[in-house]
Amino acid sequence: MVEKADILDEQAISRAITRIAHEIIERNKGIDDCILVGIKTRGAFIAKRLAEKIEKIEGRPIMKGELDITLYRDDLSIKTKNQEPLVQQVDIKHSILNKKVILVDDVLYTGRTVRAAMDAVMDLGRPAQIQLAVLIDRGHRELPIRADFVGKNIPTSSDERIVVQMIESDRVDRVAIHE
Repeated sequence: MVEKADILDEQAISRAITRIAHEIIERNKGIDDCILVGIKTRGAFIAKRLAEKIEKIEGRPIMKGELDITLYRDDLSIKTKNQEPLVQQVDIKHSILNKKVILVDDVLYTGRTVRAAMDAVMDLGRPAQIQLAVLIDRGHRELPIRADFVGKNIPTSSDERIVVQMIESDRVDRVAIHE
């Protein structure tokens, strides 16, 4: 794959995360009963950054957790029988009963990762609501899932790939399209 275009740099990613943090607070009328749940790996990094922004804005921390979901890909051998994402680990220390769970991921594509994350959350109890925050929405949904909070919509072809790099794992913050 060859890089086609840079979409977001470090500053643009920071602005998008700040905007999403404000939108989460506004939509939920504060952060009472809200839990941010990052989908590993990069979704967890974004959730951590959102939590830091929200704490600066609200003056108190928001509850948070993480889900580790492995997607079926050619380079991974772990998968379910029906090729769906496999939930590996749930690290949510708070009860989700009657809470507003905000799932956080880097890229929304087919919707299968989000569906698996929702299943994992529902296995923990019944939240009042599940919302979705993503840095990038690239379209091409296979399931009727949409994000409540989006950093940037990037229409893509199915031949293209969105590459999100985060300083925590890649030593740089950027989003690019590869083809």
